[in-house]
Amino acid sequence: MTSEDLVEGIDYYMEDGFVVFTAIYLSRRGYCCESGCRHCPYGFVLDAEKHRDS
Repeated sequence: MTSEDLVEGIDYYMEDGFVVFTAIYLSRRGYCCESGCRHCPYGFVLDAEKHRDS
């Protein structure tokens, strides 16, 4: 899959100048990147306390 294959509104949307990937795209990608994605279909939640202390 290349960036040209992404469809706005299905794979991602724009919010305040940022690209936000949808659960559809993240699920199709096939793995969790553990970055705390807003729509993570894998259930990963970024530990804000741990991240802040890094």
